[in-house]
Amino acid sequence: MPNSGNSRQLALTLPYSQSFAREDFLPGPSNAVALALVTGWPDWPARSVALVGPEGSGKSHLADIWAAAADAQCISGPNLKEGSLPGALKTGALVVEDLAEDRIDETALFHLLNLAREEGAYVLLTMRTQPAGWNLTLRDLDSRLRALPVVALAPPDDALLRALLVKLFADRQIAVDESLITYLANRIERSCAAARAAVEDLDREALRQKRPVTRALAIELYRDPTP
Repeated sequence: MPNSGNSRQLALTLPYSQSFAREDFLPGPSNAVALALVTGWPDWPARSVALVGPEGSGKSHLADIWAAAADAQCISGPNLKEGSLPGALKTGALVVEDLAEDRIDETALFHLLNLAREEGAYVLLTMRTQPAGWNLTLRDLDSRLRALPVVALAPPDDALLRALLVKLFADRQIAVDESLITYLANRIERSCAAARAAVEDLDREALRQKRPVTRALAIELYRDPTP
């Protein structure tokens, strides 16, 4: 965990762009099956499929790649309501992003899956946890979700974690050397979310101190606090 001083100045967070183009997706063993699913469309095991993975694992990037290929509309899970169903499948494909057990209109999702089946439309659902473990009140929806093909994204291996760190710095137009990447890869939790947090923390601290992003700065930021 990064140290936090008691009297730090606030640094201005500058905007940066993150590309979700196909060529900017970083492939690896942890996402190979999910990438094959997206790029293999329309040869899917079913018309509706679920993509499961932790925060920052690449679900949105994969969904964006598929949406571009399938001309799919996109809607966030919390915004999926019965009133939004008319026209939701007008292009024949729909992404429902970030579905969660505690933020779901069960009736709307059930009707959507039925409508997609009736119209022969494709639906890609993204979520952080396996839908088979959700505690739902609508039993027909529970049954339908349990029957969905599910593709899960695993934690990144070392090579992918390193590549992700490099890309995240590059997205912010920050040039870094191998020593910093090695230090972070060995120091942070092996997850995409941890990599994003580390890059954000270092960028913010470098701006605050008006210093470049280096291994020395990372050591200062991630030094274990004195008991």
